[in-house]
Amino acid sequence: MSYITNDKLVILGAAGAIGSNMSQAALTLGLTPNVCMYDPFEKGLQGAAEEIYHCAFPGARVTWTTDIAEALQGAKYLVSSGGAPRKEGMTREDLLKGNAEIAAQLGKDIKAHAPDLKFGVIIFNPADITGLTTLVHSGLPPSVIGTLAALDSTRLQTALAQHFGVAQDEVTGCRTYGGHGEMMAVFAGGTKVAGTPLTDLIGTDKLTDEQWDAIKKHVQQGGKRIIQLRGRSSFQSPSHQSLVMVKAVMDGQGYPWPSGIYVNDQANGFEKIMMAMATTLDQNGLSGAMPKGSEADIAALRESYQHLCKLRDEVIEMGVLPPLAEWEQVNPNLK
Repeated sequence: MSYITNDKLVILGAAGAIGSNMSQAALTLGLTPNVCMYDPFEKGLQGAAEEIYHCAFPGARVTWTTDIAEALQGAKYLVSSGGAPRKEGMTREDLLKGNAEIAAQLGKDIKAHAPDLKFGVIIFNPADITGLTTLVHSGLPPSVIGTLAALDSTRLQTALAQHFGVAQDEVTGCRTYGGHGEMMAVFAGGTKVAGTPLTDLIGTDKLTDEQWDAIKKHVQQGGKRIIQLRGRSSFQSPSHQSLVMVKAVMDGQGYPWPSGIYVNDQANGFEKIMMAMATTLDQNGLSGAMPKGSEADIAALRESYQHLCKLRDEVIEMGVLPPLAEWEQVNPNLK
């Protein structure tokens, strides 16, 4: 079996459903044979590792450890699902304090043990804030740490395909920006359904304004719906999409969906936040730009940004993040 690279990929939270599924998917996708599984829950981690061994992937060199320093030593890529899971009745924001503290320690551990990291994806909720917190404490450039934001856009694609009765890949250009949560900005501009611009369909008998509003709400609550249907939070889709993000950096072939990225674009009114923007992901890591959209789209983006700022400021008040004026002292790359 051939692999894209031999670089070390660390899966944090590997005893859980997302992490264990991800460990298998990384080998199935042929990313690297050098996969390290980490989790503080030793019994569950060993069981997950045994399952991977039993898959008998040719050439695989899978290791597991409960020692974070050992896990991160020599790591070039990582994906972390290692926070508390979201349960039914909870919002992503309900996880804020505990998971922000986990993210801060992760950032410090990366700084100490993986200073040469090429790319890391943070996916535990609320991902925009945990990703931001990890980045600040890691000391790494913003291009190296991103968050999984694609699922909101893929949920929009799914909902539109189901509404119009077309194949999912016939719905193109779906984009949600801002926060990964119920305050996300669902953009209409740029999306096409079987070649027809979505903006030409909204407000017609094919997609009434009321139906479009219902679809947006459905997308914003997509994670909640999975929990209601399955009794647990998503694990297959985040596992797959986060690894496709890693693959984009490994092989340089790009990534078609938005990613969460550090934004300090004061000219456009966005300061020191992490959120989904119009992004490029390749061998140089993450880069981003201001999304294009209608006035309504941009207004929704700004509203989502304000919501994230409130969460960020709560984490600062907790003492988990330093005051904004001190970020550059902690991480000189955050200018």
